[in-house]
Amino acid sequence: MTNDFKKAEIKEYFDDYIKENKDWFEEDSPNDWKDELHHNAFNTDYYIIGRHRSALWLEDEVFNVVEVIKEYEQSNFGEVFTDFSEPEKVVNMYVYIIGEEIVSDYLNQLDEVA
Repeated sequence: MTNDFKKAEIKEYFDDYIKENKDWFEEDSPNDWKDELHHNAFNTDYYIIGRHRSALWLEDEVFNVVEVIKEYEQSNFGEVFTDFSEPEKVVNMYVYIIGEEIVSDYLNQLDEVA
Protein backbone atom coordinates (compact mmCIF):
# COMPACT_ATOMS: atom_id res chain seq x y z
CA MET A 1 0.00 0.00 0.00
CA THR A 2 1.58 3.22 -1.10
CA ASN A 3 -0.11 6.53 -0.81
CA ASP A 4 1.86 9.74 -0.98
CA PHE A 5 -1.03 12.11 -0.23
CA LYS A 6 0.39 14.66 2.22
CA LYS A 7 3.20 12.28 3.15
CA ALA A 8 5.77 15.09 2.98
CA GLU A 9 3.66 17.16 5.38
CA ILE A 10 3.30 14.21 7.77
CA LYS A 11 7.05 13.54 7.56
CA GLU A 12 7.74 17.17 8.43
CA TYR A 13 5.49 16.76 11.48
CA PHE A 14 7.50 13.66 12.45
CA ASP A 15 10.84 15.42 11.90
CA ASP A 16 9.67 18.21 14.20
CA TYR A 17 8.62 15.61 16.76
CA ILE A 18 12.11 14.05 16.62
CA LYS A 19 13.81 17.45 17.09
CA GLU A 20 11.53 18.40 19.99
CA ASN A 21 12.15 15.10 21.80
CA LYS A 22 15.86 14.61 21.11
CA ASP A 23 16.81 14.97 24.78
CA TRP A 24 14.35 12.27 25.79
CA PHE A 25 15.78 9.90 23.19
CA GLU A 26 19.32 10.49 24.42
CA GLU A 27 18.33 9.98 28.09
CA ASP A 28 16.37 6.80 27.47
CA SER A 29 18.18 3.52 27.04
CA PRO A 30 19.30 3.00 23.44
CA ASN A 31 16.37 1.01 22.09
CA ASP A 32 13.46 1.52 24.49
CA TRP A 33 12.30 4.70 22.76
CA LYS A 34 12.42 3.01 19.35
CA ASP A 35 9.78 0.48 20.38
CA GLU A 36 7.36 3.25 21.32
CA LEU A 37 8.33 5.82 18.69
CA HIS A 38 5.36 5.34 16.35
CA HIS A 39 2.90 5.24 19.23
CA ASN A 40 4.34 8.36 20.85
CA ALA A 41 4.62 10.35 17.63
CA PHE A 42 1.31 9.41 16.02
CA ASN A 43 -1.04 7.98 18.63
CA THR A 44 -0.80 10.07 21.79
CA ASP A 45 -2.35 13.22 20.32
CA TYR A 46 -4.51 14.17 17.37
CA TYR A 47 -2.80 15.38 14.22
CA ILE A 48 -5.78 17.58 13.40
CA ILE A 49 -8.61 18.53 15.72
CA GLY A 50 -11.95 19.66 14.37
CA ARG A 51 -14.40 18.38 11.81
CA HIS A 52 -14.12 21.38 9.48
CA ARG A 53 -10.31 21.55 9.57
CA SER A 54 -10.17 17.80 8.92
CA ALA A 55 -12.54 18.02 5.97
CA LEU A 56 -10.45 20.82 4.45
CA TRP A 57 -7.25 18.83 5.01
CA LEU A 58 -8.66 15.84 3.12
CA GLU A 59 -9.24 18.00 0.03
CA ASP A 60 -10.57 15.90 -2.85
CA GLU A 61 -8.65 12.80 -1.71
CA VAL A 62 -11.19 11.64 0.84
CA PHE A 63 -12.15 8.48 -1.08
CA ASN A 64 -8.52 7.50 -1.63
CA VAL A 65 -7.78 8.09 2.06
CA VAL A 66 -10.78 5.99 3.06
CA GLU A 67 -9.55 3.20 0.80
CA VAL A 68 -6.09 3.28 2.41
CA ILE A 69 -7.69 3.01 5.85
CA LYS A 70 -10.03 0.19 4.82
CA GLU A 71 -7.16 -1.85 3.33
CA TYR A 72 -4.96 -1.27 6.40
CA GLU A 73 -7.62 -2.15 8.95
CA GLN A 74 -8.89 -5.16 7.00
CA SER A 75 -5.33 -6.44 6.65
CA ASN A 76 -4.33 -5.80 10.28
CA PHE A 77 -7.56 -6.36 12.20
CA GLY A 78 -9.78 -8.39 9.87
CA GLU A 79 -12.43 -5.67 9.90
CA VAL A 80 -12.81 -1.91 9.60
CA PHE A 81 -13.19 0.16 12.77
CA THR A 82 -12.82 3.78 11.66
CA ASP A 83 -15.99 5.85 11.58
CA PHE A 84 -15.86 7.31 8.06
CA SER A 85 -18.62 9.79 8.85
CA GLU A 86 -16.18 11.71 11.08
CA PRO A 87 -13.51 13.57 9.07
CA GLU A 88 -11.35 14.01 12.19
CA LYS A 89 -11.20 10.24 12.73
CA VAL A 90 -10.44 9.67 9.05
CA VAL A 91 -7.55 12.17 9.02
CA ASN A 92 -6.02 10.93 12.24
CA MET A 93 -6.21 7.26 11.25
CA TYR A 94 -4.67 8.05 7.86
CA VAL A 95 -1.85 9.99 9.53
CA TYR A 96 -1.32 7.05 11.92
CA ILE A 97 -0.96 4.67 8.94
CA ILE A 98 1.38 6.93 6.96
CA GLY A 99 3.26 7.57 10.20
CA GLU A 100 3.97 3.85 10.45
CA GLU A 101 5.76 3.97 7.09
CA ILE A 102 7.67 7.13 8.05
CA VAL A 103 8.84 5.71 11.39
CA SER A 104 9.87 2.46 9.73
CA ASP A 105 11.95 4.37 7.16
CA TYR A 106 13.50 6.47 9.94
CA LEU A 107 14.47 3.45 12.05
CA ASN A 108 15.87 1.65 9.00
CA GLN A 109 18.08 4.69 8.27
CA LEU A 110 19.31 4.67 11.88
CA ASP A 111 20.19 0.97 11.57
CA GLU A 112 22.10 1.62 8.34
CA VAL A 113 24.19 4.34 10.01
CA ALA A 114 24.92 2.22 13.11
